[in-house]
Amino acid sequence: MRILLVGAGGVGTAIARIAARRPFAELIIADYDLGRAERAAAAKPGYAAVRLDARDEAATTALLAEHRCDVLMNATDPRFVMPLFRAALAGGVHYMDMAMSLSQPHPREPHARTGVMLGDEQFAMAGQWEQSGKLALAGMGVEPGLSDVFARYAADELFREITEIGVRDGANLMVEGYDFAPTFSIWTTIEECLNPPVIWESGRGWFTTEPFSEPETFTFPAGIGPVECVNVEHEEVLLVPRWVEASRVTFKYGLGDEFIGVLQTLHKLGLDQTTPVSVDGQTVSPRDVVAACLPDPATLGDKMSGLTCAGTWVTGTGKDGRPREVYLYNVADNAQTMAEYGSQAVVWQTAVNPVVALELIDSGLWSGAGVLGPEALPARPFLDLLEDYGAPWVCEEREPAHS
Repeated sequence: MRILLVGAGGVGTAIARIAARRPFAELIIADYDLGRAERAAAAKPGYAAVRLDARDEAATTALLAEHRCDVLMNATDPRFVMPLFRAALAGGVHYMDMAMSLSQPHPREPHARTGVMLGDEQFAMAGQWEQSGKLALAGMGVEPGLSDVFARYAADELFREITEIGVRDGANLMVEGYDFAPTFSIWTTIEECLNPPVIWESGRGWFTTEPFSEPETFTFPAGIGPVECVNVEHEEVLLVPRWVEASRVTFKYGLGDEFIGVLQTLHKLGLDQTTPVSVDGQTVSPRDVVAACLPDPATLGDKMSGLTCAGTWVTGTGKDGRPREVYLYNVADNAQTMAEYGSQAVVWQTAVNPVVALELIDSGLWSGAGVLGPEALPARPFLDLLEDYGAPWVCEEREPAHS
């Protein structure tokens, strides 16, 4: 399989390093910064590096044809989803991303009603993808991605009826030497944390709440322990209900008071905005300035310690008719991912899942046409192969609240 990997940041570089150990993948790595693409391509002899502006659809389509690519793997931030999505369709290749097209809050009731939702622009083109016979697999990272696979697995193999599917993310990661250093893209983190969170309920559909709403303490495994989690806008809530029956779907993130305080301050100052402003004759986006002032998460691995946990908490009625509650999860240890791949835990945990999915598509175990989420495809082949990549997953039984 010939893959055009667009984006050579932390996750893109980790994708290259993981794929380098699998025989199925030939990578052409593209980035606006050619030097960055070349550094990622150093993961394996024969990988090619090219310069590409992800906003240039014609150039992307031409690159796909020039290198006879089978799939476009999007490892850029969500701003570039739609031009790359359209370019892949025009080029007649499969497409995969880890974050979906951006949302726009409801203009009058942002904390009650949805506006343009995550992925709406992509799903609007589903018919064109179906006609092309190509697969656009959206949201195939860790969250969304593996979390959605867990939801599919729970529905198929563990539950007769599901009350709630709740993605819960927490960590005990520490970064030495910094007062504030996000371990993932601050641009994306601001986007998902400050937008109105979306919840799905049977009979009501999708609706929104205020940022950081419904705080709860969730106990994470592997020694991470209890972490306060809050509602955050995330793709799973928009994807899971399309293919999996559940009474409620939520996403909550363990951010911590300090992180929430920083995000709220950025919002109060208008530094979360993406609309450019003029400063001494220069035009600049406030959010881009924030990102430029913070350390690149990909460079923090040697200063990080601890674990990050991504998982899907499911409650309902088990196959035996009794109440059941499980937490399906994967834990990444920063010491291990740095030692094996030179990639910090958060980016490695994100990157391993699209490589697994690409291998399944190459083998034919995953197939389809149109715009699909990971939960639209069989879970067992993915989870079996994930083990082979050295990323074990766990199904932890918990005591049902109302057993």
